[in-house]
Amino acid sequence: MSSFLESIGQATATAGPSYTNTKEKASMGKEDFLKLLVAQLQNQDPLNPEDSTEFTSQLAQFSSLEQLENLNSGMESLVKSTENSDRFTTLNTIGKEVAYQSNSFTFKGDPVTVGYQIDDNASEVTLALQLNGTTIATLNGQDLEKGNHYLTWNGLTADGEKAPAGEYSIVISAKATEGKNVGVLPLVRSEVTGVDLDGESGSTLITETGEILYKNILGVYEPEKQQSQEEDDNTLDTVADIAQDVNDIIN
Repeated sequence: MSSFLESIGQATATAGPSYTNTKEKASMGKEDFLKLLVAQLQNQDPLNPEDSTEFTSQLAQFSSLEQLENLNSGMESLVKSTENSDRFTTLNTIGKEVAYQSNSFTFKGDPVTVGYQIDDNASEVTLALQLNGTTIATLNGQDLEKGNHYLTWNGLTADGEKAPAGEYSIVISAKATEGKNVGVLPLVRSEVTGVDLDGESGSTLITETGEILYKNILGVYEPEKQQSQEEDDNTLDTVADIAQDVNDIIN
C-alpha cells in the first residue's frame, strides 16, 4: 500500500516545481488539504489502492478542518460586528459629559471641571493647575472619602485674573488619615463635542478639554448646565402650582 506521503511526493513530481510564499501562507487550508487527497487518489497504485479506513479517516480530518475554518470565520464576523456596534454606541455620548483619568487638559477660557480619585479616606487633597511648570491656580478638595470627586475651576488665577489659555497639567497631592496610606489620581470631566470612529485603538471622543479613547472613560453624565436648567424648570413649575393653588383658594 502506498503511503500518504509517497502520494504527495508523486503528485509533486508530476506537477513540477512550485514555490510558496511562506510569509503569506504559513498554514494549510481546507483547499490545500482537498488537493492533497485528490492527488493521493490520482497517483495511487491500481494494484494496491489506498486503505479505505485510512482514506475515511483523512476525509474526517478534512471535514473537521472545514468546520474549524467556518467557525473561525464566523467568530471573526462576530467580533467585527461587535466592534462596529461599540463604535456607533459612542455617538450617544455627543452632548454628554464624560469623566476620565488624565493629568492634563486644554484650557480655552471657560470653566473646567477637574477632579481626583482616592482609594481610601484622606485628610487633605490639593490640585495645582500648572501652565509650563508654573502654578496658575490651586484647588482644595472638599470631599475626602474614598471614590471619585470633582471640582470646577472658574478659569481665574490665584490673584483673580483671567488665566491664559493653553495646555495645563494637574499636579495632585493627598495626605492620608493617621496610620494609613492613600493613592490619588487626577480626573477630568468634559463635554463631548464629536467622535472619531477611525481610531486604530477604538473610537476617540473629542471633548472641550482634549481627546480620550472611549474605552478609557470612567462615566457618562448629563451636562451640569442642562441639569441646572431642568432644576430651574422644576422650580418654575412648583411656583406656578403654588400660585394656582392660592388663586383657587381666593376664588
